[in-house]
Amino acid sequence: MWQVYILQCIDGSLYTGCSNNVEQRFQDHKDGKGGRYTRSHKPVKVVYKEQLATKSEAFKKEAEIKSWTREKKIRLLM
Repeated sequence: MWQVYILQCIDGSLYTGCSNNVEQRFQDHKDGKGGRYTRSHKPVKVVYKEQLATKSEAFKKEAEIKSWTREKKIRLLM
């Protein structure tokens, strides 16, 4: 199963990604092996996960969430 996730970074910013192993991907981000953004905005915790059936669905959902405003993303977390 694939999941879309949102990370909270040390500066309070949010990072959205997708993976079939969120815990390992989070560790990769913490170790500086994740996305370029998280190398300079260290992730603190996973604040959201949504399970999807296929990789394609996960990438589509990731793109959708990335297009949202910060406020809309925060509403999703509540």
